This record gives sequence, structure tokens and C-alpha cells, in this order.
Amino acid sequence: MLEEGQPAPEFELQDECGCTIRLKNFRGRPFVLYFYPRADTPGCTAESCAFRDLFPKFEKLQVPVVGISPDDAAAQMKFKEKYSLPFPLLADVGHKVAEAYGVWKEKNLYGKTTMGIERTTFIIDAQGKIQKIFPKVKVEGHADEVLAALKE
Repeated sequence: MLEEGQPAPEFELQDECGCTIRLKNFRGRPFVLYFYPRADTPGCTAESCAFRDLFPKFEKLQVPVVGISPDDAAAQMKFKEKYSLPFPLLADVGHKVAEAYGVWKEKNLYGKTTMGIERTTFIIDAQGKIQKIFPKVKVEGHADEVLAALKE
């Protein structure tokens, strides 16, 4: 399990446009990395739209926001366009990055056990270390909570 203060695991994923995004692209500035279970589902839409609505405030702090789910790039693009999301959505189809960040977990849904993303957000600092972890995110008010943590 990752802890605050540890180096963030390296990653290299395609965004919704097929461009390669790496952890090292963000060195020198903090950024928000949020993992969500599936594009265009109610909770994930509410969470992503909350980050969208507060995006100007993140921009003012010069803190990029990046979403990751196990959806492919085409699904990410459709989701991004449908809700006018102004930040990259990364396709972690093989869930390797989710596993590296410890958010690929066993879930119990209606009595059926499956593996999937446990909604989690990380603030990664300018040196690539985990500054803050928000585990088991409750969607309502979460983007505000992340923004407040960046201002501390």
C-alpha cells in the first residue's frame, strides 16, 4: 500500500487522443491524479464534472488534473466530449497503473465479487512524491476537498 511521502509509481499511458502521458511530464509542479471505475457512469460522471466545474481554480493554482480508468481511449474520448472535461483522461486498460497505485481491488457488488478500481485520488508533489491520498472517495464534495488540500 502506498503512503504519503513515498515516490509516486511511474506510469506511461495513452490519453483519450492517443498521446503518451508519463508521470515525469508533471515533474516540477504538483498535480491531481484521480482514479475512477468507469467512464460515463453516475458516480464517475459526478466526480469528473465536479473537477471540471472547479478546473479554473485548479488552473489558477497551476495544478493539472488527470483522470485514470480502465476504459480504452475511445471510451475516454467519448466521455470527455460528452461532458466537456478540460483535462486528460488516461486509458489504463490492463489496470497496471491502478495496481501500482494500490487501487485495483476486490469489490462486492450485489453479492458478486469482482475486481475493479476503488475510487481514489492522489496529490503528487513537484518532486513526484505522494503528497496526499484520498482513499475510498465519496463523490459529493470531493473535488472541493482536493482543492482545499492544495491550498494548505
